Amino acid sequence: MTVAGSTKASRTATAPQPGGTESESHPWRIRLVDHPKRYESPYFRAAKAAAKKILAEADDADLPYGPRPVGAERWEMHHGGSLWVKGRGGWRMFRARVGIEWSMQFCAEPGKVDRLRRDAAELVEAFPLTLPALTALGYEEAEELLRSPVTDADGVERWTDSLFNACVPMSHGNHQGILPKVPGEHHYPWPVKGADFFRYEDFHLWVDLPDGTHGAVAPVDRRGSGDGHVRLLHVAEGSTAADTLAEAQETGKMAVLPPNSPVALQAFSLQIEPGRRTASGPLADRAARPDGARGHGRRNPAR
Repeated sequence: MTVAGSTKASRTATAPQPGGTESESHPWRIRLVDHPKRYESPYFRAAKAAAKKILAEADDADLPYGPRPVGAERWEMHHGGSLWVKGRGGWRMFRARVGIEWSMQFCAEPGKVDRLRRDAAELVEAFPLTLPALTALGYEEAEELLRSPVTDADGVERWTDSLFNACVPMSHGNHQGILPKVPGEHHYPWPVKGADFFRYEDFHLWVDLPDGTHGAVAPVDRRGSGDGHVRLLHVAEGSTAADTLAEAQETGKMAVLPPNSPVALQAFSLQIEPGRRTASGPLADRAARPDGARGHGRRNPAR
């Protein structure tokens, strides 16, 4: 088994022994190995070139995931199911049912990938401006891609690296980041990470847990309700809260932290007055103003 990770990770004299996993009579180890040199196919080069032209045409307000990179930063293209179409209002990107990560193409069944192609073709058909616009940008293979059934590994590779899968534009942090800086889609579950792109800016989705790990939380009621409880949505493997969260999921319950917990106070810190001891209560004045209610979360703690 190979696990992606740092190729310069420190090594200990004694290999760690697996715990809590049955291996029968056959010992096993997880090895950290160098990534093979990434092969950038001509399909991917063409798709990236088209995507960059689309992004250059798009208004800032229409970018799908965050602002344009500035300075030394650049767009990173995520193989996340990028269904680009052009409507009367300009370019839009929808997400496919699933995206095929580059390394996952090697376990992809052509017939199932072809279903993704058919889905994309139906969507593009509903936006008749798309194919002529892509041709004008130099991405002339779009129509053939959408019309050609995927029947073998070559077809899987072509679809995987196409504009309709490989070009979800993200910053480095949102693509590959790890907390405590920025949580990236590669490392955190999308149903949670996705909230970074629609939450109120004054709600802290990602919080420090008492054991020193990170977690993600959500309010339990709408903004302004006065309820400062938070629901625990995600914790790192190995966190002391992992068993509790797993039990809640298995029993159909919620793992909820009280409004006076350090976690709730972190989550709502920008919505409550400094020094408050609970996250319950009315929103702070700065959070209650319509022009200041950009953060996601809740209310001011009770006095």
